[in-house]
Amino acid sequence: MDESIEIYDTFEQTHVIGKGEHLRQQTLKPKGFNYCLSDFVAPKTANKTDYIGAFAVTAGIGEEELAKAFEKDGDDYNSIMVKAIADRLAEAFAEYLHKIVRKELWGYAADETLNNEALIAEKYQGIRPAPGYAACPEHTEKQLIWDLLDVEKEIGMQLTESYAMWPGASVSGWYFSHPDCRYFAVAKIQQDQLSEYAQRKSWNIEKAEKWLAPNLQD
Repeated sequence: MDESIEIYDTFEQTHVIGKGEHLRQQTLKPKGFNYCLSDFVAPKTANKTDYIGAFAVTAGIGEEELAKAFEKDGDDYNSIMVKAIADRLAEAFAEYLHKIVRKELWGYAADETLNNEALIAEKYQGIRPAPGYAACPEHTEKQLIWDLLDVEKEIGMQLTESYAMWPGASVSGWYFSHPDCRYFAVAKIQQDQLSEYAQRKSWNIEKAEKWLAPNLQD
């Protein structure tokens, strides 16, 4: 199975502009399947065009300055609230944008009618996994999103040396629309996948161990 996703510049698929590197579950699942995000796009052998999306949103521009102004006035409560509200607005922005993708931009769920409870329960078709979280836990994959969307130039969001997002109230990730796609946790991986991932990323083993440390077997 292939855990890489090639991203092309045109419908003709003549030039690869990026490659997403993903990890596969390796825990024993007697009655299940070991998932990888690459399972949710068509393989090359299918001879068909398939799609993934990328997004990056922020509600944190000016957040730090406003929070510090409250701190300077001795108002710790409102300083904390500014950060909390900015975080929630960023998450809401990501949720809203995903809805626009499903119903309008990609249109595969144009007739979707879900109330707030159903939206919170993620009853819609499609997922938006974020690098650094359970289904794609390796943080450096954010760089591909930044490169594809020219994020820093377009909206000012940045990646730190440790691949944290700045401003802090920001969300980024991938869009998958396959009817069977789902969230899952990669969890622990074994040495064979560590070595193979290092090769795909052109890393030495030490660098791979650094970035995949939370997912390595004890």
